[in-house]
Amino acid sequence: MPESREEAVSAYICATCGTQYPPSAEPPAECPICRDPRQYVGPQGQRWTTMEELAREHANRIEELEPGLLGIGTDPSFAIGQRALVADGVMWDCITLVDGSLDGRGVETIAISHPHYYAAMVEWAERLDARVLLHEADSEHVMRPHERVEFWSGERVRASHGVELVRLGGHFDGGTVALWNGALLSGDIVQVVPDRDWASFMWSYPNLIPLPASEIRRMRDVLETLDFDRVYGAWWDRVIPEDAKAKVLRSADRYLAALSGILAPGAGSSVGRAGDF
Repeated sequence: MPESREEAVSAYICATCGTQYPPSAEPPAECPICRDPRQYVGPQGQRWTTMEELAREHANRIEELEPGLLGIGTDPSFAIGQRALVADGVMWDCITLVDGSLDGRGVETIAISHPHYYAAMVEWAERLDARVLLHEADSEHVMRPHERVEFWSGERVRASHGVELVRLGGHFDGGTVALWNGALLSGDIVQVVPDRDWASFMWSYPNLIPLPASEIRRMRDVLETLDFDRVYGAWWDRVIPEDAKAKVLRSADRYLAALSGILAPGAGSSVGRAGDF
């Protein structure tokens, strides 16, 4: 018997960035998230998948990163490959594969750093009976509008009793970080680099487009007001486990030195402070 049109409807997922779109009989013509100059369409062109297809070869794993903080990510890696965090009733950032890993863990809010991690936020919210909290400056990048999506404005807001959101900007106008129990949950708004003693800041990571010095100075000024000693970035191994605030501020200074042309090879941490550039 032929499949009905209703049965053929799927919520298609961009295979490059992991963004899920509203249910439709055919995939969207393109993914605006990937067409944006901060992201990319791969050499094989625009590709789509579905939640059902994704679940056939992928599974989520969940780990305790420290008391009160869980990580959840997908194996093998899919799309951008970020993992999400869960603390004090908040799922921070989002992944695409939706399953029962977080059932019964008290998630009431999904808060997301920027549009590259919007992923399957609506389907997660439906499963967890949660709201999605996004900064209004990035509202145009929401590809699946829904009544569960709420927008906040300004510079700081509480996502729960223990999690505070701070607009840091940079990568996106509404780029957000979160504070929890002395830790900065940074996504890649503050990008922890591989040696974990430094961080970086970019307008586009895959396309290697830097942020201007004026924006880095502004971000540094905000970061200097925040209290944190650890940073959890967007991937399992991107963590600064100690002395994180000093390392992040030092990293901003190094970035500014590089933009000004005074960062010599081997300079390492021997750069001036932000006001010197």
